[in-house]
Amino acid sequence: MVKIGSKTIDTNIFLAPMAGCADLSFRLVCREHGARFCFYEMVDSNSLVRSRRRNGDILKLHEKDTPIAGQLLGSDPSMILDAAHKLLDLVNITFLDLNAACPAKKAIRKKAGAYLLRDKATLSNILKTLSASLHIPVTVKLRTGFDAIDHKEISEIAAMCESSGAAAIFVHGRTRAQGYTGEIDYTAIKAVKNSVAVPVFGSGNIFTPELAKRMFDETGCDGIMIARGALGNPAIFDDIKKYFKSGSLPSSENISRKKAILKRHLEYIKALKEIRSSTKVGFMRKVAIWYAKSFSSASEIRRQISRVKSYEEMTKLIDSLEFKSTLSSSALSRVLPRDPYQKDVLL
Repeated sequence: MVKIGSKTIDTNIFLAPMAGCADLSFRLVCREHGARFCFYEMVDSNSLVRSRRRNGDILKLHEKDTPIAGQLLGSDPSMILDAAHKLLDLVNITFLDLNAACPAKKAIRKKAGAYLLRDKATLSNILKTLSASLHIPVTVKLRTGFDAIDHKEISEIAAMCESSGAAAIFVHGRTRAQGYTGEIDYTAIKAVKNSVAVPVFGSGNIFTPELAKRMFDETGCDGIMIARGALGNPAIFDDIKKYFKSGSLPSSENISRKKAILKRHLEYIKALKEIRSSTKVGFMRKVAIWYAKSFSSASEIRRQISRVKSYEEMTKLIDSLEFKSTLSSSALSRVLPRDPYQKDVLL
């Protein structure tokens, strides 16, 4: 349980707002396997304000998809506030997060995401504007630095965010320059935790229950946010809960469970994804590859998946697949998507 501003949330393990990945189908299958709090996909503020559409696929409502938070990307305080008001008109969220962590070049060119670590005045102004104007808590996601880790600098930025109205701070344990590669700096997250009174969540490389425990143990954080660790492995939430309770770990060879979860995930895509049929099959292929990438036979499985032309063909392929031994968590981190901020999923 964790308290963020005026909101009490009955879990401290969250599913991250990965653009192009954490859609409704993914959230629902994660919720069925232990995820009790999720985010909508990250939304670009400018696109949200200027769009005349309801943005149905990204902000799709479902009675089982609650409680949930939202995350906005942007650099202009007034534009982000307008986007926040539009977002609140469309969906019921527990709190709103400001993304000051995205390392993608397209975000940096907009002076958004991790760029805000270099523009502390704008970062502070955005948080003050949002927290003074909204009826829900405002949080912020940071990285440990822009080009290099500086514990003193990131601690000062975190303290500034808190004084500017942030009710919680999420910290990815890498710099903008690292992207999604290299080691996690747990001591930098610990430095943030020690510099503020609001809850601090650690993220980055949480691919296994042991790595979830390491994040808690080495940082003293109040919670964790799981991102790429859930891609192809939605059951990581149940596995973490079980590990924390009993110390037991899932079998690395539980192939039947993985295949069943993948098929359930594809059922949700087929029923709920609001895109063209041909595009939907392509999205299914992408999702199936997430699951295949945790196995050493991934290259052959990927070739088979890439030839699939329909949902029915995909399910038959899954039933026929024989997976081999799993990759290590470090190897897995190298083959999962490194840039979830994809142009084709922005509003």
